[in-house]
Amino acid sequence: GAPTVSIFLKPPGVIPAGGSTTICCSCQHGSGSFVLYKNGHQLHTLEQSGNRAEFSISNATYKDSGLYNCHYLEGGTVLAHSDDLDVSVEEIHLPSPDLSVLPGLEVTAGADVMFRCTTTHPSTGCFLYLEGQIRAEQLSREEDGHNFSQVQKGDSGRYSCQCFTKNSSLEWSAASKALHLVVR
Repeated sequence: GAPTVSIFLKPPGVIPAGGSTTICCSCQHGSGSFVLYKNGHQLHTLEQSGNRAEFSISNATYKDSGLYNCHYLEGGTVLAHSDDLDVSVEEIHLPSPDLSVLPGLEVTAGADVMFRCTTTHPSTGCFLYLEGQIRAEQLSREEDGHNFSQVQKGDSGRYSCQCFTKNSSLEWSAASKALHLVVR
């Protein structure tokens, strides 16, 4: 079958205007090349190391917002492309939330884990990110907590959260510090 290509932001989340992030593309397939597209237009052939390639955005502006995806090529032929990654750059005025995890940063496989994202200001909602994943988990409003029941080794990684407040407009917080969860 066709190889699988993944795309993700490192660190994940809404990017503060003037901030920086890295778009990462990876494919477990071999030694082809990656081409990055934005809103359907080819941007760059990416420099790569091993089976991944990175594209850095620094001093981000609204112009960097958009839908990005990577195409994986071997010998000039596109073998596969990633899902779309929605990159958004916003003015950020709210302080970053605190992310905590119970029972702790090291757990055994099969354990239940609770992530909690706390803010110093009233927030409408928060997202939980796992670096390397394109999807974010929206946290329930009541306690801005998220339960993972029966975590597996594949749930290990760097987690962070980011909150937003919806008034007349949408205001984003900065992202929290990342926590590294280890599932043994």
